[in-house]
Amino acid sequence: MIRIAGVRFKSAGKIYDFNAGDLDISLGDAVIVETEQGLGFATLTTPIRQQEKPHTGQTLKNVLRLADASDFLRVEENQKVEEAAHQFCKQEVETLNLSMNLFSVESTFDASKLTFFFTSEGRVDFRQLVKNLVKEFRVRIEMRQVGIRHQAKMCGGVGRCGRQTCCSAFIEKFEPVSIRMAKEQGLSLNPTKISGLCGRLMCCLTYENSTYRDLKSGIPKIGKLVSTPKGKGRITRQNVIANRISVRMEDGLELEFSAEEISLHSALPADGDN
Repeated sequence: MIRIAGVRFKSAGKIYDFNAGDLDISLGDAVIVETEQGLGFATLTTPIRQQEKPHTGQTLKNVLRLADASDFLRVEENQKVEEAAHQFCKQEVETLNLSMNLFSVESTFDASKLTFFFTSEGRVDFRQLVKNLVKEFRVRIEMRQVGIRHQAKMCGGVGRCGRQTCCSAFIEKFEPVSIRMAKEQGLSLNPTKISGLCGRLMCCLTYENSTYRDLKSGIPKIGKLVSTPKGKGRITRQNVIANRISVRMEDGLELEFSAEEISLHSALPADGDN
Protein backbone atom coordinates (compact mmCIF):
# COMPACT_ATOMS: atom_id res chain seq x y z
CA MET A 1 0.00 0.00 0.00
CA ILE A 2 1.15 3.53 -0.73
CA ARG A 3 -0.09 6.91 0.49
CA ILE A 4 -1.32 9.12 -2.36
CA ALA A 5 -1.31 12.92 -2.16
CA GLY A 6 -3.23 15.06 -4.64
CA VAL A 7 -1.48 18.39 -5.24
CA ARG A 8 -1.96 21.49 -7.38
CA PHE A 9 0.80 23.69 -8.77
CA LYS A 10 -1.56 26.61 -9.30
CA SER A 11 -5.02 27.57 -8.10
CA ALA A 12 -7.82 25.85 -10.06
CA GLY A 13 -5.16 23.85 -11.86
CA LYS A 14 -5.19 20.13 -12.50
CA ILE A 15 -4.71 17.86 -9.49
CA TYR A 16 -1.73 15.52 -9.77
CA ASP A 17 -1.11 12.41 -7.68
CA PHE A 18 2.22 11.96 -5.88
CA ASN A 19 3.57 9.37 -3.48
CA ALA A 20 3.43 10.97 0.00
CA GLY A 21 5.61 8.25 1.55
CA ASP A 22 5.70 8.57 5.34
CA LEU A 23 5.43 12.36 5.39
CA ASP A 24 3.04 13.91 7.91
CA ILE A 25 1.26 16.49 5.73
CA SER A 26 -2.21 18.04 5.86
CA LEU A 27 -4.60 19.77 3.47
CA GLY A 28 -3.33 23.19 2.46
CA ASP A 29 0.32 22.44 3.22
CA ALA A 30 2.90 23.71 0.75
CA VAL A 31 5.18 20.89 -0.35
CA ILE A 32 8.18 20.27 -2.56
CA VAL A 33 7.71 17.50 -5.12
CA GLU A 34 9.85 15.94 -7.79
CA THR A 35 8.72 16.50 -11.39
CA GLU A 36 10.08 15.75 -14.83
CA GLN A 37 11.47 19.29 -14.92
CA GLY A 38 13.09 19.13 -11.49
CA LEU A 39 11.73 20.27 -8.15
CA GLY A 40 8.23 21.74 -7.97
CA PHE A 41 6.36 23.87 -5.43
CA ALA A 42 2.80 22.68 -4.89
CA THR A 43 -0.09 22.68 -2.43
CA LEU A 44 -1.75 19.58 -0.95
CA THR A 45 -5.33 19.74 -2.28
CA THR A 46 -6.92 16.37 -1.47
CA PRO A 47 -6.72 14.26 1.71
CA ILE A 48 -4.09 11.53 1.81
CA ARG A 49 -5.52 8.23 0.63
CA GLN A 50 -4.11 4.73 0.58
CA GLN A 51 -4.23 2.35 -2.34
CA GLU A 52 -2.41 -0.59 -3.87
CA LYS A 53 0.80 0.16 -5.69
CA PRO A 54 0.18 1.36 -9.27
CA HIS A 55 0.81 -1.04 -12.14
CA THR A 56 4.19 -1.12 -13.86
CA GLY A 57 4.75 2.04 -15.85
CA GLN A 58 2.61 4.14 -13.52
CA THR A 59 5.14 4.81 -10.79
CA LEU A 60 4.28 8.00 -8.95
CA LYS A 61 6.87 10.64 -8.26
CA ASN A 62 7.45 11.60 -4.65
CA VAL A 63 6.49 14.40 -2.32
CA LEU A 64 9.94 15.18 -0.94
CA ARG A 65 9.20 17.42 2.04
CA LEU A 66 7.21 20.29 3.45
CA ALA A 67 8.15 23.66 2.01
CA ASP A 68 10.28 25.80 4.34
CA ALA A 69 11.03 29.52 4.57
CA SER A 70 13.76 29.32 1.91
CA ASP A 71 11.31 27.74 -0.53
CA PHE A 72 8.79 30.55 -0.07
CA LEU A 73 11.63 33.05 -0.57
CA ARG A 74 12.56 31.35 -3.82
CA VAL A 75 8.95 31.58 -5.00
CA GLU A 76 9.02 35.34 -4.33
CA GLU A 77 12.30 35.68 -6.24
CA ASN A 78 10.86 33.72 -9.15
CA GLN A 79 7.87 36.06 -9.24
CA LYS A 80 10.21 39.03 -9.58
CA VAL A 81 11.99 37.31 -12.46
CA GLU A 82 8.62 36.59 -14.09
CA GLU A 83 7.63 40.26 -13.86
CA ALA A 84 10.94 41.40 -15.34
CA ALA A 85 10.69 38.81 -18.11
CA HIS A 86 7.14 39.89 -18.91
CA GLN A 87 8.15 43.54 -19.29
CA PHE A 88 11.22 42.72 -21.37
CA CYS A 89 9.30 40.37 -23.66
CA LYS A 90 6.53 42.94 -24.26
CA GLN A 91 9.15 45.47 -25.34
CA GLU A 92 10.73 42.94 -27.70
CA VAL A 93 7.34 42.03 -29.16
CA GLU A 94 6.74 45.70 -29.99
CA THR A 95 10.25 46.13 -31.37
CA LEU A 96 9.92 43.05 -33.61
CA ASN A 97 6.34 44.05 -34.52
CA LEU A 98 4.94 40.62 -33.72
CA SER A 99 1.19 40.00 -33.80
CA MET A 100 0.82 38.37 -30.40
CA ASN A 101 -0.71 39.20 -27.03
CA LEU A 102 1.67 38.23 -24.24
CA PHE A 103 -0.22 37.91 -20.96
CA SER A 104 1.75 35.73 -18.55
CA VAL A 105 5.19 34.36 -17.76
CA GLU A 106 5.91 31.37 -15.50
CA SER A 107 9.22 30.22 -14.09
CA THR A 108 10.04 26.71 -12.97
CA PHE A 109 10.78 26.41 -9.26
CA ASP A 110 14.51 26.07 -9.86
CA ALA A 111 14.42 29.07 -12.26
CA SER A 112 15.96 27.02 -15.07
CA LYS A 113 13.15 27.69 -17.54
CA LEU A 114 10.74 30.50 -18.41
CA THR A 115 7.46 29.84 -20.22
CA PHE A 116 5.78 32.75 -22.03
CA PHE A 117 2.04 32.46 -22.62
CA PHE A 118 0.36 34.39 -25.42
CA THR A 119 -2.68 34.49 -27.66
CA SER A 120 -2.71 35.23 -31.37
CA GLU A 121 -5.14 34.96 -34.25
CA GLY A 122 -2.61 33.06 -36.33
CA ARG A 123 0.87 31.55 -36.37
CA VAL A 124 3.73 33.67 -35.09
CA ASP A 125 7.37 33.49 -36.13
CA PHE A 126 9.01 34.13 -32.76
CA ARG A 127 12.46 32.68 -33.48
CA GLN A 128 14.25 36.00 -33.13
CA LEU A 129 12.26 36.78 -30.02
CA VAL A 130 13.39 33.51 -28.40
CA LYS A 131 17.02 34.31 -29.24
CA ASN A 132 16.70 37.70 -27.57
CA LEU A 133 15.09 36.16 -24.49
CA VAL A 134 17.78 33.49 -24.15
CA LYS A 135 20.48 36.14 -24.47
CA GLU A 136 18.83 38.26 -21.77
CA PHE A 137 17.92 35.62 -19.17
CA ARG A 138 20.31 32.72 -19.90
CA VAL A 139 17.68 30.04 -19.26
CA ARG A 140 15.56 27.71 -21.36
CA ILE A 141 12.69 29.51 -23.08
CA GLU A 142 9.32 28.13 -24.15
CA MET A 143 6.70 30.10 -26.07
CA ARG A 144 3.21 28.68 -25.58
CA GLN A 145 0.21 29.84 -27.62
CA VAL A 146 -3.12 29.24 -25.87
CA GLY A 147 -6.79 29.98 -26.46
CA ILE A 148 -8.74 32.94 -25.12
CA ARG A 149 -10.48 30.80 -22.48
CA HIS A 150 -7.14 29.69 -21.03
CA GLN A 151 -6.02 33.30 -20.95
CA ALA A 152 -9.05 34.18 -18.83
CA LYS A 153 -8.36 31.21 -16.55
CA MET A 154 -4.75 32.23 -15.99
CA CYS A 155 -5.38 35.96 -15.60
CA GLY A 156 -8.58 35.69 -13.54
CA GLY A 157 -11.08 38.46 -12.97
CA VAL A 158 -14.60 39.21 -11.76
CA GLY A 159 -17.61 37.90 -13.68
CA ARG A 160 -20.93 39.65 -14.26
CA CYS A 161 -22.21 37.83 -11.15
CA GLY A 162 -19.79 39.84 -9.02
CA ARG A 163 -17.70 36.83 -8.04
CA GLN A 164 -14.33 35.51 -9.16
CA THR A 165 -14.52 33.86 -12.57
CA CYS A 166 -15.27 30.15 -12.29
CA CYS A 167 -12.42 29.18 -14.60
CA SER A 168 -9.81 30.82 -12.36
CA ALA A 169 -11.50 29.76 -9.10
CA PHE A 170 -12.22 26.04 -9.45
CA ILE A 171 -12.79 24.75 -13.00
CA GLU A 172 -10.04 22.26 -13.82
CA LYS A 173 -11.14 21.39 -17.34
CA PHE A 174 -13.26 23.35 -19.80
CA GLU A 175 -16.49 21.65 -20.86
CA PRO A 176 -18.28 22.35 -24.18
CA VAL A 177 -20.77 25.25 -23.97
CA SER A 178 -23.38 25.85 -26.68
CA ILE A 179 -25.99 28.47 -27.52
CA ARG A 180 -28.58 25.70 -27.19
CA MET A 181 -27.98 25.74 -23.43
CA ALA A 182 -28.96 29.41 -23.27
CA LYS A 183 -32.12 28.65 -25.30
CA GLU A 184 -32.94 25.72 -23.02
CA GLN A 185 -32.83 28.03 -20.00
CA GLY A 186 -34.87 30.79 -21.64
CA LEU A 187 -32.02 33.30 -21.49
CA SER A 188 -31.51 36.30 -23.74
CA LEU A 189 -29.49 35.34 -26.79
CA ASN A 190 -27.76 38.72 -26.78
CA PRO A 191 -24.02 37.80 -26.91
CA THR A 192 -23.11 40.58 -24.47
CA LYS A 193 -25.39 39.04 -21.83
CA ILE A 194 -24.34 35.40 -22.08
CA SER A 195 -20.62 35.83 -22.73
CA GLY A 196 -17.86 35.86 -20.13
CA LEU A 197 -14.74 38.01 -19.83
CA CYS A 198 -13.10 35.90 -22.53
CA GLY A 199 -15.82 36.76 -25.04
CA ARG A 200 -16.96 33.14 -25.21
CA LEU A 201 -20.20 31.69 -23.84
CA MET A 202 -20.19 31.64 -20.03
CA CYS A 203 -19.07 28.34 -18.50
CA CYS A 204 -21.86 28.57 -15.91
CA LEU A 205 -24.44 27.88 -18.64
CA THR A 206 -23.56 24.22 -18.16
CA TYR A 207 -24.36 24.12 -14.44
CA GLU A 208 -28.16 24.00 -14.61
CA ASN A 209 -28.63 22.81 -18.17
CA SER A 210 -29.44 19.20 -17.24
CA THR A 211 -31.95 20.41 -14.60
CA TYR A 212 -33.76 22.64 -17.12
CA ARG A 213 -33.78 19.82 -19.66
CA ASP A 214 -35.32 17.40 -17.16
CA LEU A 215 -37.93 19.91 -15.96
CA LYS A 216 -38.97 20.82 -19.50
CA SER A 217 -39.30 17.20 -20.58
CA GLY A 218 -42.58 16.91 -18.64
CA ILE A 219 -44.40 19.94 -20.10
CA PRO A 220 -45.61 20.81 -23.63
CA LYS A 221 -43.34 22.94 -25.80
CA ILE A 222 -43.88 26.60 -26.66
CA GLY A 223 -46.38 26.96 -29.51
CA LYS A 224 -48.36 23.84 -28.65
CA LEU A 225 -52.17 23.98 -28.56
CA VAL A 226 -53.36 23.08 -25.05
CA SER A 227 -56.51 22.82 -22.99
CA THR A 228 -56.75 24.80 -19.75
CA PRO A 229 -59.44 25.40 -17.10
CA LYS A 230 -60.25 28.60 -19.01
CA GLY A 231 -60.41 27.04 -22.48
CA LYS A 232 -58.04 26.43 -25.38
CA GLY A 233 -54.88 28.37 -26.14
CA ARG A 234 -51.24 28.19 -27.23
CA ILE A 235 -48.22 28.15 -24.95
CA THR A 236 -46.18 31.37 -25.18
CA ARG A 237 -43.76 31.06 -22.27
CA GLN A 238 -42.48 28.50 -19.77
CA ASN A 239 -41.30 29.17 -16.22
CA VAL A 240 -39.99 25.70 -15.47
CA ILE A 241 -38.47 26.66 -12.12
CA ALA A 242 -41.87 27.81 -10.79
CA ASN A 243 -43.67 25.12 -12.81
CA ARG A 244 -45.85 27.81 -14.45
CA ILE A 245 -46.96 28.05 -18.08
CA SER A 246 -48.19 31.17 -19.93
CA VAL A 247 -50.95 30.53 -22.47
CA ARG A 248 -52.47 32.89 -25.03
CA MET A 249 -56.19 32.13 -25.07
CA GLU A 250 -58.42 32.18 -28.17
CA ASP A 251 -59.66 35.66 -27.24
CA GLY A 252 -56.08 36.99 -27.23
CA LEU A 253 -55.77 37.22 -23.44
CA GLU A 254 -52.61 35.72 -21.94
CA LEU A 255 -53.06 33.74 -18.72
CA GLU A 256 -50.71 31.77 -16.49
CA PHE A 257 -51.38 28.26 -15.22
CA SER A 258 -49.51 25.60 -13.29
CA ALA A 259 -48.15 22.80 -15.45
CA GLU A 260 -50.64 20.37 -13.88
CA GLU A 261 -53.61 22.46 -15.07
CA ILE A 262 -52.89 22.15 -18.78
CA SER A 263 -52.89 19.28 -21.25
CA LEU A 264 -52.26 18.90 -24.96
CA HIS A 265 -55.43 19.61 -26.93
CA SER A 266 -56.37 16.58 -29.08
CA ALA A 267 -59.48 17.85 -30.86
CA LEU A 268 -57.62 19.14 -33.90
CA PRO A 269 -55.24 16.42 -35.16
CA ALA A 270 -54.71 18.34 -38.42
CA ASP A 271 -53.12 21.13 -36.44
CA GLY A 272 -50.01 19.01 -35.95
CA ASP A 273 -50.05 19.30 -32.16
CA ASN A 274 -50.54 15.64 -31.30
